Amino acid sequence: MEYTYLGRSGLKVSKLCLGTMNFGVNTDEKEAFRIMDAALDAGVNFFDTANIYGWGKNAGKTEEIIGRWFAQGGGRREKVVLATKVHGDMSDPLDGPNSPAGLSSYKIRRHLEGSLRRLQTDHIELYQMHHIDRNVSWDELWEAFQIAIVQGKIGYVGSSNFAGWDLVKAQYEAKNRHMLGLVSEQHKYNLLCRLPELEVLPAAEHLGIGVVAWSPLEGGLLGGNAAKKLEGSRTANDNRYEKFRSQLEAFSALCRELGESEANVALAWTLAHPAMTAPIIGPRTFEQFQDTLRVVEIKLDEAVMKRLDEIFPGPGGAAPQAYAW
Repeated sequence: MEYTYLGRSGLKVSKLCLGTMNFGVNTDEKEAFRIMDAALDAGVNFFDTANIYGWGKNAGKTEEIIGRWFAQGGGRREKVVLATKVHGDMSDPLDGPNSPAGLSSYKIRRHLEGSLRRLQTDHIELYQMHHIDRNVSWDELWEAFQIAIVQGKIGYVGSSNFAGWDLVKAQYEAKNRHMLGLVSEQHKYNLLCRLPELEVLPAAEHLGIGVVAWSPLEGGLLGGNAAKKLEGSRTANDNRYEKFRSQLEAFSALCRELGESEANVALAWTLAHPAMTAPIIGPRTFEQFQDTLRVVEIKLDEAVMKRLDEIFPGPGGAAPQAYAW
């Protein structure tokens, strides 16, 4: 496994991040334990989750599974750089009118305590805002996070789904408080979703914010199973394949030339961006996880990158050149 620093921090994380969104939904607890054990054995130390995973009435279930895995001991907790998120509605009746999604100081405090309890730990390395909340000032946000840092409950703060100007504003306000600010931005980025190249990725790179890519396979569409419509796959009922058929067929042909799977080439392409810390891999099974480990060894040369640009054209570069001239 290869490692890199998480943004401007001194924290080293694996260049693959284990996503746990399937745990408790499409992956049972026994298989989830097996995947997490295999991740540690392979050197993957960066685990990502969220308080709302499990979804709806089962929100929090994924964190609970991870917590029970930690409780087995064997140094599991100490070996993991743990990331979770806050923002969503946990449907807690005690929240009353504060139940809907948001990032008030009240919500951050209560939901952080809930995550710590479910995860059976006393600290979280990376606490991420799942979305922006423009009803809450940065004075309120940074004070709430600063208190949690001083209490030792979180180590670093990250964001997710932020616009480029949100990242700039966050860092400006953090600097005014003499804080490190954001160390990471988790953002949707893949061969079929290259819009972040306009502003988010350049802003993150300039500000020293590490980018963690979610949905690097576009919900499985870039994983090679879309055409096969494999039963049980995330693309089994996905009609988007027809929309992108010509591109996906050209992509599959290129991958066959390279002797690599579509999923691994798509992940390697994402990882090649200079702003990228790690793509999130979200295996449903142990076998899927094993197949993905090769990604860090794949280095796509300039000719292959050019062909991928031809198949999946991006926005044309960073703003403003991409749309001004």
